[in-house]
Amino acid sequence: MTATRAALAPLLAGFGLGACATDTTLRSGDAARIAGRTYVITGASSGFGRGAAVRAGRLGANVVLAARRAELLEEVAGEVRAAGGRALVVPTDVSDAAAVERLATAAVARFGRIDIWVNNAGVGAVGPFERIPVADQARIVDVNLKGVVYGAHAAMRRFVAQGHGTLVNVGSVESVVPLPYQATYSATKYGVLGLSRALNEEMRLKGLGRRVRVSTVMPFAADTPFWTHTANYSGRRPQMIMLDPADKVAEAIVWASIHPREELPVGWKAQGAVTAHNLFPDLTEKVAANVYHDAQMRDAPARAPDTTGNLYRPVQAGRGVDGGVRARMGAGRANRR
Repeated sequence: MTATRAALAPLLAGFGLGACATDTTLRSGDAARIAGRTYVITGASSGFGRGAAVRAGRLGANVVLAARRAELLEEVAGEVRAAGGRALVVPTDVSDAAAVERLATAAVARFGRIDIWVNNAGVGAVGPFERIPVADQARIVDVNLKGVVYGAHAAMRRFVAQGHGTLVNVGSVESVVPLPYQATYSATKYGVLGLSRALNEEMRLKGLGRRVRVSTVMPFAADTPFWTHTANYSGRRPQMIMLDPADKVAEAIVWASIHPREELPVGWKAQGAVTAHNLFPDLTEKVAANVYHDAQMRDAPARAPDTTGNLYRPVQAGRGVDGGVRARMGAGRANRR
C-alpha cells in the first residue's frame, strides 16, 4: 500500500463509516414500482448505463436505450428482453440537442410516456490540464454538461406536463471533491450537481416537489470502460486504485429512480469522501489529489502516444458493464512480485 493510499484509508474510515452510507440494494418489493414504467437511459451501451438498463428490464420496465454505438445497443436490447423487459433502441449523441429531443419523442411514441430519465452518458480526458487540447476540453463540456442539460430539458418538460417523473443525473464524487488531471471532467460534474439542485428548487416552487424529483447519483471511482474510452494525455495507462464494482453503481441508479434522493453518494467510500470534504475540504482535496497522482502519474504503466479516446467517435473496445481495470492492476501487481 502506498503512503498516500494509507493516508486515504483513515480519512474515509473516520468520516465515511461514521456517517452510514445509504443501502441501495434493490429489494423484492421494488419490482412492483418498476414494472411497466418507462426508462430512458443515455450512455446505455456499456458501463453503468448498460448495467442499469438490464436491471430495470429484469424488473419489468420498458427501457429506451440511447448511445452512439447502435449495434451494441441492439445487443443490450436483447439482454433487456431476455431478462423480461421491453426495449427500444434510439442511437443518440447527447451533445446534439435535436437528437435528444428525437429520443424523447421516440420514447413517448413507443411507450406512451416517460417515467424516469437517466442522464448517464459521459466522456473524459486524463492528463495535465495544459496538455489536453482545448477542443477536447470543449467536447467534454458538450457531452457531460450540455448533454445533461438537453436531456433534463426534454425530460422535465414532459414531467411537468404530466405531473410526475424522476430525473436521475449521474454525477460523481468529483461533483464535490475535484481531482487533478481530470479538471474539466470535474468541472462538468460540479455543473451536473448544481443543475440538479436548482431544478429541485424549481419543482418545489411549482408545488411539484413531491411528484417531480431530481436525484444526483455520485459514485466513487468505478471499474467501467471509462478507463478504456477516456482521452489520454498522461503518458500512462488510465487507472485508479480502490475502484468500486460497476454493478454496484448500476443498481444504485435504478434504486434512485424509485427512491430518489437529492444527492446519493454510492457506498461508504463515496459517502466518506463527501462527508470528509464537508468537514475538511482542503485536507480532503489534497489527500485525494495525492492518491490520484500516485495511481495515474507514478504507478500506472507507460502507454502509447496521446489519444482522443471516444470523445469524437465511438470505439469498439469497452463493451461490457465492467471495465476490467481491477483485474489488470491485480495481474500487474502479481507479475511484479
